[in-house]
Amino acid sequence: MEFLFILFLIPVGLLVALAAANIRIVPQAHEYVIEFLGKYKKTWGAGLHIKIPFFERIAKKITLKEQVIDSPPQPVITKDNVTMQIDTVVFFKIFDAKLYSYGVVNPINALENLTATTLRNIVGELELDSTLTSRDTINGKMTAILDDATDQWGMKVTRVELKNIIPPTEIQQAMEKQMKAERDRRETLLQAEGHKAAAITRAEGDKQAMVLAAEGERDARIARAEGEAKALLLAKEAEADGIRAIIEANPTAAVIELKRYEALVNMANGQAAKIIVPTDAVEAVKKDVLFSEAAGIGDSTKQGKPAPANKKKADPCCE
Repeated sequence: MEFLFILFLIPVGLLVALAAANIRIVPQAHEYVIEFLGKYKKTWGAGLHIKIPFFERIAKKITLKEQVIDSPPQPVITKDNVTMQIDTVVFFKIFDAKLYSYGVVNPINALENLTATTLRNIVGELELDSTLTSRDTINGKMTAILDDATDQWGMKVTRVELKNIIPPTEIQQAMEKQMKAERDRRETLLQAEGHKAAAITRAEGDKQAMVLAAEGERDARIARAEGEAKALLLAKEAEADGIRAIIEANPTAAVIELKRYEALVNMANGQAAKIIVPTDAVEAVKKDVLFSEAAGIGDSTKQGKPAPANKKKADPCCE
C-alpha cells in the first residue's frame, strides 16, 4: 500500500515541478520572445505566462527601457584634413522585440558601427571650425540617419550627442594662441572705447562748465547793470523830487540867486578844474561885491600902492 502511494506521489511531484518550471512572470518594461520548435511563435508582455514544456522556449529577454551606448573616442578626418578624436553617446530603445531578435546579429554592435561610419561621413563634409561650432547640426543629422536605419532592427534612436571633440595638440595650441590674440584685441578695443568715452565726457564737462561760467558772468553783468540803472534811476528820482520840492516851495528870486552862488562856489572848489562861467553869471557876481570877495571871483583884486613918479634929473649942462 505504501509502495503504491509512493508510486502515485512521484508522478504528481514531477508534474508539479514541471508546471512550476514552465510558469514565467515577465517584469514591467520587459518582453520575452517565445519560439515553438525553433520558430518564432509570439512575444510575451509583462505578466504571468505558462510555457509548453519541451516544445516552447524563451529565445530572448528584451528590456523596453531607454538604453545608452557610450562609444570610445575614434579618429575622424575633417574636410581640411585635420584628424580629431570624437566620442559619441547614443540613446535608443527597443519598440519591436521580434525585429530586434531576428533583424540583425548583435544589434548593439551593429548600432555602434553604424554610428561610427555615420559620424565619419558627416564630419568629413565639414571643416575644423565648422565641426567645433556645429554640434547641434551634427547631432540632428546623426539622429535622423540612425533612427531611419535602425527601424528594421526594432530599435528607435531618440538622441545622439557628441561627447568630446579632441583636436590634435598643434591645433589646440594654435587655437589657444588665436583665442588669446582675440581676447587681447577685444581688450585693446575696450580700452580705446573707454579712453574715447572718457575724453568725450571730459570735453562735454569742460564745455558745460564754460557755458555755465559764461551764463554766470552774463547774469552778473546784467545784475550789475540793472543795479546801476536802478541806482541812477533812484538818484534822478531823488533829484527830481528835490527840484519838485523847491518848485512847490515857490522860492524868491534872492533864494534862487543864493543857490546859484552856492553852485558856483562848489564848482570852484575842485582842484585843477577849468570852469567856463557864462557872461550873465559873471555880471551877476560883479553886482554883489560881498560874494565876489568871498568867492575870489571878479574885480576884487586889491589895488597896490601907486608907483612913485620918476623925478626928472637936472641937466647939468643947462644949469
